[in-house]
Amino acid sequence: MIDLYTADTPNGFKVSIALEELGLPYEVHALSFANREQKAPEYLKINPNGRIPAIVDRDNDHFAVFESGAILIYLAEKTGRLMPSDFKGRSTVIQWLMFQMGGVGPMQGQANVFYRYFPEKIPAAIERYQNETRRLYEVLDSRLGQVEYLAGDYSIADIATFPWVRIHDWAGVSVDGLEHLQRWMTALEARPAVQRGLQVPPSTKAEAEQVKAAQSILVR
Repeated sequence: MIDLYTADTPNGFKVSIALEELGLPYEVHALSFANREQKAPEYLKINPNGRIPAIVDRDNDHFAVFESGAILIYLAEKTGRLMPSDFKGRSTVIQWLMFQMGGVGPMQGQANVFYRYFPEKIPAAIERYQNETRRLYEVLDSRLGQVEYLAGDYSIADIATFPWVRIHDWAGVSVDGLEHLQRWMTALEARPAVQRGLQVPPSTKAEAEQVKAAQSILVR
């Protein structure tokens, strides 16, 4: 059994989608940003960084894993699925996973901040992060013009990237003209496990507003 500590954010969805795809049993612990539960002492013992998501694998001596990319790798290696076992295939998946972790998430997160939340509008900052996010989308589009999924076969790289790209409008970034990226988005949206993962955890309207603000901060 996996304990999943999460909230309604792109990074949280990565792990809930992966758990649904892998069919692993898990128990959801929804953390309230409004109540700063992610900073509670008991949670900091699981994730010293005080962010979501994190997991605890009860079947592996209650082993805790934090950082969404690290969690995805752990789950893939635990099950032998969603990442190839051969050296080159595994490297390809990790390269595209790191592209999301180091590029799409941070840049789109900053676009969210300056476009939605910053107390004053700074056009140069908004343009800088929106343009960089669009450039990263174009890299994804080019890749997806060559292969069906980011690493060839469906993998944790797709699971990591999709929850961010699906909210491109929130950052004010268009996907117009990126036909391969749009095709990929449609394919992932149709997956039953993805649909189920996007419902974890169910959120109230009040909490949703807190989550929207947090989405721009929880970018790793």
